[in-house]
Amino acid sequence: MKGHLKERSPGHWAIILDIPDPQTGKRRRKWHSFKGNKRQAQIEAARLISAVQVGSYLEPNKITVAAFLTRWLDHIKSQVSPKSHERYSGIVNQNIIPAIGAILLTKLKAAQISAAYSEALISGRRDDKEGGLSPRTVGHMHRVLKQALGLAARWGLLTRNPADAVDPPKVEWKPMQTYDLPQTVEVIEAVRDTPMLIPTVLAVLCGLRRGEICALRWRNVDLIAGQISVVESLEQTKAGLRFKSPKSGKGRTVALSATVVDELRSHRVKRAQELLRLGKGLSDDDLVIAHADGSVVQPIYISQHWARTIKATQLAHLRFHDLRHAHATHLLANGIHPKVASERLGHSKVGITLDLYSHVIPGMQEDAAAMVDTALKSAMQKREQKANGSKPVAIRSDGTDRE
Repeated sequence: MKGHLKERSPGHWAIILDIPDPQTGKRRRKWHSFKGNKRQAQIEAARLISAVQVGSYLEPNKITVAAFLTRWLDHIKSQVSPKSHERYSGIVNQNIIPAIGAILLTKLKAAQISAAYSEALISGRRDDKEGGLSPRTVGHMHRVLKQALGLAARWGLLTRNPADAVDPPKVEWKPMQTYDLPQTVEVIEAVRDTPMLIPTVLAVLCGLRRGEICALRWRNVDLIAGQISVVESLEQTKAGLRFKSPKSGKGRTVALSATVVDELRSHRVKRAQELLRLGKGLSDDDLVIAHADGSVVQPIYISQHWARTIKATQLAHLRFHDLRHAHATHLLANGIHPKVASERLGHSKVGITLDLYSHVIPGMQEDAAAMVDTALKSAMQKREQKANGSKPVAIRSDGTDRE
């Protein structure tokens, strides 16, 4: 295997490699463009020859980052939900491609990615407004780009993933805003005579997601047993609406309090009366939350209606999704086991629940400190008893001696 140089113009070189075809054994020529002096071109040629010999050689190509990311979006379309693909496409087309899309994929360096992140934080907005993107949004950019470039490396288009050498900006932790129990009572009363009553009750007293509320049907509501089965979620994308499995990928059963049962029973009667005036009967296949004619309520409608309703009150103007957070904090703050809370919320793992809400579990720090203190006292006593040659005295969990 050999290679040689050809000067195209002052400071511009062609590095020509003679590479045998592994199948036919015939010689193939691969041309690489290089800019620099002759000595630098010779060093680059030696590097390319060495790469061929160790098996890390990449054939020259003109694929840009933009072209590859477009191909990557097509590739993952069948592997993710339409909503996730829509979010990936938005991040790629609005944030990543404008920043580094013109760079050749094989020429992309970690320093260029890092510089793109820094620029995005300063002036990365693409919505006709001045300013930069938040660290959280740039973090989303990093995760998408890292995933895409990882596939490029597996496909042999890159020798390694340059995004691995880049750290996303730090996202500052902010305490989660929710409603406490007295405020929750105010919230329910504020929406009592509005179409938002049942969505609010299902979110703040049952922990259902917005899409799960919009997809809930009467056949999944058992008012006698006092439980509902969450088996579907309504997803809204640019292509339209579709019913799908819940976010965790599996259904769950949520027990209902007497308050929720009463509200749902009253709501069912009202819905039956509304449909009767239209000459229709209420069936188990009907949606619990629906327009007067029984048609589907879009998830965005829930959020918009909630925002208008809560704005007219003196309560904090939180998102509708924050009602779900309120339910979680109410459970954990009142001593409900995190596993139970996780099941009600539909988290795939209890660790997700603990990561999000462990700060509201009462007594965790105090219990931990007390346990360590008890263990320390026990160890100190054993050491003292051993030194004195006497029998150790057991220590209770409250730190007192046990006779």
